[in-house]
This record gives sequence, C-alpha cells and structure tokens, in this order.
Amino acid sequence: MPSVLVVEDDPSIRQSLIEVLTEHGYAVRSAADGFGALREVTQTPVDAVVLDLGLPDLDGGDALRMIRGISSVPVLVATARDDESEIIKILNAGADDYLVKPFSGGQLVARLSAVLRRTSHVPPAGAAAGSPVAAAAEPLRATVVGELAVDPGARTAYLAGRELRLTRREFDLLAFLAHHSGQVVSKRRLLTEVWREPYVDDQTVDVHLSSLRRKLGERAAAPRYLLTVRGVGIKLVAPR
Repeated sequence: MPSVLVVEDDPSIRQSLIEVLTEHGYAVRSAADGFGALREVTQTPVDAVVLDLGLPDLDGGDALRMIRGISSVPVLVATARDDESEIIKILNAGADDYLVKPFSGGQLVARLSAVLRRTSHVPPAGAAAGSPVAAAAEPLRATVVGELAVDPGARTAYLAGRELRLTRREFDLLAFLAHHSGQVVSKRRLLTEVWREPYVDDQTVDVHLSSLRRKLGERAAAPRYLLTVRGVGIKLVAPR
C-alpha cells in the first residue's frame, strides 16, 4: 500500500483529500503546515507528498525547496494558484506535477498515480501484484527541530526556510547536537565525537558555539535553540 502525506491547512479540504485517497487504497498521513510536513518527511518515509502552497507558517514554495533539500520523494502540488509563471517556478523548484484547485477526486488520484509511475518504483494504489515497479528510494535522514532543518547527507541546514552559511566544523557541531536534540551533551563529548580530539581545550567548543549562535540569530544571554546547562553541557531544543 503506497503512503501519501497530505499537506493542507484547511481542515475540510484536508479531510476530503484524506478520504478520497484512503478510498483508493493509499495509506494517508497529514500535516497542516510546512514545518509539520518537514517533520513527517524526515521521521517516517512516504512514497509521495500532496502539497498545498498556501500554508500558515511557510510559503509552499519554500516548503517544497526544504523538502527537496532532504528528500527525493515525489511531490504533487495541489493549490488554487493558477498563474503560469508561478506554475513554472514551482515545477522548476522540484515539484513533479501541479494541480489547480478546484479538482475532482478522480483527477487527484489519476495525477498521483502518474507521478508514482514516472518517478518511483512504488506501484500506484490498486496496481496489480507483481507489477514491475518496486519500492521508492528512502529519503535521506535529516532532523527538524522547531524551524531548524539539518540534513547531514546533503550537509545543509535551513532556519525558517533560509539556508545557513556554516563552516565545516560549525555544521558538524550543529548536526551532532540536532541528532541528539533534547539531550544535554558535554563539551568533552563534543570534543571527542565532533572534533575527535579529546585533549583540546574546552574553549574551542565555546568559540564555535558562539559563532553558531550568531548564525542562529541568538545570544548566550537570550538563547532560543542552544541552551547551556551550567556545569553539564549544551543541548539543542525547539524554541518555546
């Protein structure tokens, strides 16, 4: 059974899409905003995404680019925006197809089936057993913490849709903390596992953390993502 993530902020439309796709044999998950979609894509692989562009937290185009930064999952954009230049821009940004609202359930299912045939080895819902197509490539593993998305495979990090310009060591440090988000990590462990130099002075970590904080738009006195636990270490958390 192919799985689909529906990203739609309107509850009634979202429920209608879920019902149509479920009736046609898809396993459906859903998200109401862009960062919810990113969390779903990174935590559990899906075979396709149906993405609205009018999201409350991120423009759908930015959400698409962030998804593309961490996954090759097929994306069908389903939106009310019908401007030709917008359609071209979204397709060039990595969408696999574009469907303009309003549309019928039958049209959605047909477009989604076509996208799966073209872009993956996952048979569309209802395809006969023994079809020559097999499972789609699993998305790269990434971590989403609040509005921060970190992809170790692509070595990219985005904050609120904006790519962060990080040095190699800054990225390694951020990726390690993101992988252990919510956990307090000692400076000694960072030196051992990120620097792989356990006998370097702790100030090395402090310097890089200070630089990383600036790029995350915060200060040690007013942290958002990087919280210092005095006498213990540092932890990466989602801002409250």
